[in-house]
Amino acid sequence: MFVILLLIPDLSMLGYLKNNKVGAIWYNLFHTYSIPMLIIICSVLVHSHIFLMISLIWVAHIGMDRMLGYGLKYPTKFQDTHLNRI
Repeated sequence: MFVILLLIPDLSMLGYLKNNKVGAIWYNLFHTYSIPMLIIICSVLVHSHIFLMISLIWVAHIGMDRMLGYGLKYPTKFQDTHLNRI
C-alpha cells in the first residue's frame, strides 16, 4: 500500500497533457508541503490515523522528489524547476 500511495502524487503530471502551464500548476499543487502538512495537523487534532498515514506518505514522496532533484515546475517546460534544470 505504501508504494502505491507513494506514487499517487505523480498523477498530477497528467496536467501536462493539456499544456505546460496547466501541468506546472497541477504538479506544483501536489508537490508542495503545505497541503499535506495541513492534513497532518488536522488528522492529529481529530485522531485520524488513515489521513495521518496518507499525508506522511505524501510528504515522503515530496522529499524523495527533492532528493532526486525534481523541484517545483516553471510553466516553461517540465525540465525547468526551482532546484535546477533536469
